[in-house]
Amino acid sequence: MSPVWLVVLAVGLATVAIKAAGPVLLGGRALPPRAAGVIALLAPALLAALVAINTFADGRALTVDARLAGVAVAGVAIWRRAPLLLVVVLAAAVTALVRAAG
Repeated sequence: MSPVWLVVLAVGLATVAIKAAGPVLLGGRALPPRAAGVIALLAPALLAALVAINTFADGRALTVDARLAGVAVAGVAIWRRAPLLLVVVLAAAVTALVRAAG
C-alpha cells in the first residue's frame, strides 16, 4: 500500500474516532451551553476563513484582484437577502466584468 493511501486511511480513522468521541464521552448528557455555543460558531468561522483564503490567496502570496469585487457584491446581495442563485450569478458576473475590464 502506498504512503498516500496510508495517510488517507489514517485521516479517515482519526475522523471516525473524533466523531465517536463526543457521544462516548457525553454518555447521553446534553452539551454545556458554552460548548454548544462554540460548536455552533465553528461552521460559519470555517466558511469565512475559506472564503478569505480563496479571495486573497494566490499560491503563497496575498493578492487583490477581481475575486474581491465578486465577493464584495455577493456580500451585499446576501445582506440584502437576495436568493442564493442570484447571489452566485451576480458574483460571477461582476468578477468576469472586472477581469474583462482590467
